Amino acid sequence: MKVALIGVGQAGGKIAQRIAEFDHRMDFGAVQGGLAINTAKPDLQSLDLDTVLIGQDRVKGHGVGGDNELGAEIMEEDAEQVMDALDDRITAKAEAILVVAGLGGGTGSGGAPVLARELRRIYDVPVYVLGILPGRNEGSLYQVNAGRSLKTLTKVSDSLLLIDNDAWHESGESVSGAFEAINDAIARRLGLLLAAGEVDAGADVAESVVDSSEIINTLRKGGIAALGYGTAEAGEDGAENVNAVTSVVRRALLTNTSLPNATTADAALVVVAGRPDAIPRKGVERARKWVEDETGSLEVRGGDYPVDSDQLAAIVLLGGVERSQRVQDFLERASEAQEELPARDPDPTETFQNEELEDLF
Repeated sequence: MKVALIGVGQAGGKIAQRIAEFDHRMDFGAVQGGLAINTAKPDLQSLDLDTVLIGQDRVKGHGVGGDNELGAEIMEEDAEQVMDALDDRITAKAEAILVVAGLGGGTGSGGAPVLARELRRIYDVPVYVLGILPGRNEGSLYQVNAGRSLKTLTKVSDSLLLIDNDAWHESGESVSGAFEAINDAIARRLGLLLAAGEVDAGADVAESVVDSSEIINTLRKGGIAALGYGTAEAGEDGAENVNAVTSVVRRALLTNTSLPNATTADAALVVVAGRPDAIPRKGVERARKWVEDETGSLEVRGGDYPVDSDQLAAIVLLGGVERSQRVQDFLERASEAQEELPARDPDPTETFQNEELEDLF
């Protein structure tokens, strides 16, 4: 699936770069162009992607300090500058636009919804957002920012693919080490998903290759999406791997999703990657039926993606998981965090209003 890739904010830029690097390293050809947008100049300087610095008149390249309302205002004010930068990158080859943002910071959580809304207004391809939820220990402001951004993004994007930082954070990891590992995990999983349909015409293929339309149809109903991933050693031929395929798909859905315990979905897509001769059609069909039963969805697609590997990998994309307990728990956490934040200072001019005097300006 060919996408135009846009990272917004610090986390969005870093993850967008990892996705582009993974796609290039694997020679998938799914990422058609990458761009990073930020209000903080130092965060852009560390990236290899093309970049756009916004808000120079307002924040002078120093970022918005976690203020996502300011982040949204700046994206609105500089929308023309951003669209000009995107004009040559969103070509006729792009089947979708993918906006990547951390939902806890100010620029990502505020700017991504504004950008997604503008992109949908202008372009006639789906606009998906990959949103990163902050971990529990990242502070009240991050929780509130993410809660507000999440609710907005579900309305202005074609689908919001959520990654919960807590899902892939190993105990004992340093903060920087955890973020590096999470970014790599996101790039690997999403990279394989996007690679579906990007098979060379002359390549050996399995019986039912997934194409980009399967991803689009799985996400068509909108709302919130989640992504699961699992791997296992492959046997020499497909007949040995029927149970292995089922097991790896179960692991992807039950223990290794971007939103833990989000197993109730409106639609799903099961992709099994590996050597074509090692992927049993019977195993893929059995796994697809199991996902159908587990998610309660009658709209479950399944297929293969051929890669030269000694392992089997499973990608499970879930569409319409907003009713899951994990999402509800996070929204409650964000609401509680809202009460912990100090009240905004009142406008000091309100204390000396006098209708007999006119404002100087």
